[in-house]
Amino acid sequence: MFGISDYPAFAVAVIVFLAIPGPGNLALIASTGKGGVRAGITCTLGLMTGDQALLWLAVAGVATVLTASPTAFAVIQWSGAAYLAWLGWKMLRVKPGDAPVLNLRAGHYYAQGLAITLLNPKAIVFYVAFFPLFVNPATHQGLSSFVAMAITIAVLTFLYCSVVVLMTHQLAARLRSMPELGLWLERIAGLMLIGFGIRLAL
Repeated sequence: MFGISDYPAFAVAVIVFLAIPGPGNLALIASTGKGGVRAGITCTLGLMTGDQALLWLAVAGVATVLTASPTAFAVIQWSGAAYLAWLGWKMLRVKPGDAPVLNLRAGHYYAQGLAITLLNPKAIVFYVAFFPLFVNPATHQGLSSFVAMAITIAVLTFLYCSVVVLMTHQLAARLRSMPELGLWLERIAGLMLIGFGIRLAL
């Protein structure tokens, strides 16, 4: 279908990739918890934009060149690690009454989702090494096949993130009545971000 080898398997692989715990999911949950559904959807659009940028960079061969250069890839890894660790450190230092670390204006939710995706080596590796496996050379239709893959990824990402946003929004409503629990959850999220940063660096 569309020149894609085993299209159903491709769709399932994308969903599995989205569901793997990581910085993107954490940013989505944090954004929704702090700014509601609108913030979550805005962050979703940032994640989707980052995904599309990486996909088309891979198509153009830029991402392949990137992985061929250990120095360039190391810069991406360390930049992503430093960004996540910085966010995590700020969340760990939150005290009762402080402004939430990720309580940003709507436009910043988009930028946050975009930055985390572009600086996430897991996403880079996926688009460079994984999605080309689903390109069928015998039936490939050129640009139209890549467009079909891009649309599939965008639609599945939006549907998955929408479910996460709605579920998080319902949970956030309960947390507002328990501020101390919310504070501890934010610190746990901070530790997770630092952990993601260390994992990326290594």
